[in-house]
Amino acid sequence: MNFWNEIYSHFSLIAFNMFGFDVHWYSLAYITSLLVAFFLAKYFIKTMPRFKTIESSIVDSYFIWVEIGILLGARFGYLFIYTDSAIFYITHPWEAFNPYINGEFVGIAGMSFHGAVFGFLIASFLFFYIKKANIFGLLDLVALSVPLAYVFGRIGNFLNKELYGREIDIESLKPIGIYVNEALRYPSQLIEAFLEGIVVFIVVYIASKKIKTEGSLIVVYAFSYSIARFIAEYFREADPQMGYYFLNLSMGQILSCVMVIVALLLLYIVKKREQLNIKNKG
Repeated sequence: MNFWNEIYSHFSLIAFNMFGFDVHWYSLAYITSLLVAFFLAKYFIKTMPRFKTIESSIVDSYFIWVEIGILLGARFGYLFIYTDSAIFYITHPWEAFNPYINGEFVGIAGMSFHGAVFGFLIASFLFFYIKKANIFGLLDLVALSVPLAYVFGRIGNFLNKELYGREIDIESLKPIGIYVNEALRYPSQLIEAFLEGIVVFIVVYIASKKIKTEGSLIVVYAFSYSIARFIAEYFREADPQMGYYFLNLSMGQILSCVMVIVALLLLYIVKKREQLNIKNKG
C-alpha cells in the first residue's frame, strides 16, 4: 500500500470557501475545460489555414450557444438516462438546476457526456440555421478544440471521487489502483482522460493534416471518441442504478455504439456534400 493507493484520503473535494459557499475542485476543473476549449478554438483559427474563413466574432457567439446546449444536454441527459426521475424533471424542468434539497445546499451533481453531445448538436444546428454560419467548418473546429479540454473534465471527475473504476483483479496492476469503498479500483477517470482526451486529440490532429475535406474532422472525432469510450468503459464501474445490459455492456458502451451510427450519418452527409461540390465545380 502506498500514497497513491490511498490518495483519496489525502485531499478534500472542496478547493476553498467563498462567501459561505464551498467551491469544489470539480467546478474549477469544469470551468477550466470550457476555457481551454474556447482558447484552443481561437488559437486554431489563427494558425490553421483550413479555418481561415471563420471569423473570431463568430466563434465568440457560437461558444455561448453551444455552452448553453452542452449544459442543458449534459444535465438533462444524466437525469433522463441515469436516474428514475425522468417524468419529474419533464414536468419540473427548473428543478434540474436546483442546488437545494429540503432547504440545504447540496450543489448540482450528475452530467452526461452523451447528453452533452445531443445538446451540443441541437444548439449547433439552431445556430447554423439562424446565423447562416459555416456548419462544417465550425464542427471541425470543435473536433480539434474539445479533446484536450475534455481531459480537465475527467480530472474533475477524479478529484470529485466519482465515476470510479472497477475492482482490480490482476495482481500486477494493483499498484496503480485507488481505494474506493474499501476496494482497490482502476483510476478509470484518468484512463478516460488519456484515451478520450489525449489520444483522441492526437488522432484528430493527424487527420487535420491528412484530410482536407470540410466536415471530416468531426466525423473522425465521433468515431475515435466512441472507440476510446467503449474501451475505457471496461475499466469503469457501471452506474449502480444502471448495471450492465446485453453482452454485459454498460450504458456508456451502448451510447457509444449509438454515437458510431451518428458518425456514419455525418460521414454520409459530408461525402454527399463533397460530391455535390465537385459536380458544381466541374
